[in-house]
Amino acid sequence: MPPKQRKIAIMGYRSVGKSSLSIQFVEGQFVDSYDPTIENTFTKSTRVNSQDYEVKLVDTAGQDEYSIFPTQYSMDIHGYVLVYSITSAKSFEVVQVIYDKLLDITGKVHVPLVLVGNKTDLYVDRMITTEQGKRLADSWNAAFLETSAKQNESVADIFHTLLIEIEKADGNVQEKNSCIIS
Repeated sequence: MPPKQRKIAIMGYRSVGKSSLSIQFVEGQFVDSYDPTIENTFTKSTRVNSQDYEVKLVDTAGQDEYSIFPTQYSMDIHGYVLVYSITSAKSFEVVQVIYDKLLDITGKVHVPLVLVGNKTDLYVDRMITTEQGKRLADSWNAAFLETSAKQNESVADIFHTLLIEIEKADGNVQEKNSCIIS
């Protein structure tokens, strides 16, 4: 079976770690300092539930609440990773604005997405609790993860979770059969 092609956009406020998460997932390394992203695309093959995927990651330029949602991020994109930093209340507000714009522009009620609270390695500077992140994701009916690109914590999980969310949205999910023997 040929791999399924999936295109994923990573969006969020500037400096929340979008590129760090992308590079960590694709190349397995943490890049600490880099120039602000204009836009990068990374490709990686991965396997989830015995299905091969060719994943294209669109690492977008940092957005703020005044950014116009770029229409190219609503075309041919299968799912979204919305990233905030657990150390920045501002970035948490901005993901909510991005989410609203995303729904407006796609015209969909539900978009496959994973909300990511990044930078858990900076827990001493934490401003957004896990509960706040979880509540927001629940209100969107989205998956939620906290990660550290630096420590490569749960980074692959973001993309694997999103691929499963995309399959669910496409109606292609084989539910696990649960056999109960009493």
